[in-house]
Amino acid sequence: MSLTRRAVLAGATAASLLPLAGRAQAQSAQAQSPQASDLLRRPIPSSGEPVPVIGIGTSRRYNVEPGSEGFPPLREAVVRFLDLGGRVIDTAPDYGRAEEVMGAIMAEGDLRQRAFLCTKVAAQGREAGQAQIAQSFRRLRTDLIDLIAVHNLIDTDTQLAELKALKEAGRIRYLGATTWVERQYGDLEALMRRERLDVIQVNYAIDAREAAARILPLARDRGTAVMVNVPFGRERLFNLVKGKELPPFAAEFDCATWPQFFLKYVLSHEAVTCPVPGMAQRRYVEDNLGAARGRLPDAAQRRKMEEWIDGL
Repeated sequence: MSLTRRAVLAGATAASLLPLAGRAQAQSAQAQSPQASDLLRRPIPSSGEPVPVIGIGTSRRYNVEPGSEGFPPLREAVVRFLDLGGRVIDTAPDYGRAEEVMGAIMAEGDLRQRAFLCTKVAAQGREAGQAQIAQSFRRLRTDLIDLIAVHNLIDTDTQLAELKALKEAGRIRYLGATTWVERQYGDLEALMRRERLDVIQVNYAIDAREAAARILPLARDRGTAVMVNVPFGRERLFNLVKGKELPPFAAEFDCATWPQFFLKYVLSHEAVTCPVPGMAQRRYVEDNLGAARGRLPDAAQRRKMEEWIDGL
């Protein structure tokens, strides 16, 4: 995470951090630790399978050499995330060595069985797509990937055909498509209307709300799960609130830190299944998972949050 977020978190008082017990013993994805039991979950509409509402994104921060000095903090963050009841981990071939890093972590003990592992395909043409997907299986060191999505709508029809075949064969459990820019919303809307996607991934944040007007209602109507990328606006929001105290009304929905403020806003939209903020340190895992506990803002509180941020 950037220095900007470090500065924001450093300014919080110790009382602002939710108390967390020690690491739970390793367990299967079906078992629940006492810590995991209070995490909010939402179902994937196409199956009804519930998933915890905060995931890990691996863009940028997980692009390190496995076994390098940058690897242990990432391993610690992922293990802590799983021990606290998190499951959804999102990566992609385009994220440098992130798939390799995650594969090395997932190979330990029963970690793979406890994770809901997501990656993407970003290739032109059938053979290139097949090769990239095969590479993802090798890098992630698994025979089953929970979700593969077409990354940024690249050669969508070709890659979706391959993903449908993989799903039919039992190699993947869910398929979908992603974008992170508003200029692709028209293409994403058209795709969502003509295809039955299990999951989409889209950009959405308290200061970037167009998805709430266009994509999220359509996802709700089509029965599509929604993962949210860049819920912090790629540090834009942390820059905006640097040095500022939380507004007093944040306590009304059990919010103790700025990251929780931003994540609870995203989660308070009923169509959102799971934002996937980047988490490269244990302390960010502990803080962000706090957004999956307690109350969420209601409609009136959402408006107050928007007005407060818009006024900065």
